Amino acid sequence: MVRVFVFLAAVQLVLLVLALIGVLSADRVRSMPRAVWVLAILFVPLLGPAGYFLWGRPLPPPHEAVRRPPRRPSSPDDDPEFLRSVDSEQSRRDRELLAQWERDLDKNDEG
Repeated sequence: MVRVFVFLAAVQLVLLVLALIGVLSADRVRSMPRAVWVLAILFVPLLGPAGYFLWGRPLPPPHEAVRRPPRRPSSPDDDPEFLRSVDSEQSRRDRELLAQWERDLDKNDEG
């Protein structure tokens, strides 16, 4: 019989902690003001937390067909647009460097 009481006390404590965390971290609560839910959870054993979980927790938002923007790559290496811009920038610099080397080579041949 003592084991049953210990088990129920543990369940009560877990429900109390979870309900307090839920009521204090939720943006909104239903049915009653937040302060009343906290008092009910603290002073009405087992029924306070159970009542909050049944009637006080906010309802999840309805799942509507929400158009989300396309997911951006998580790193630059995964972004083909970024890789294209790096490649074109590098190619431009390479062409400029090659042109500079050709000009320097032509100057050295003439002089």
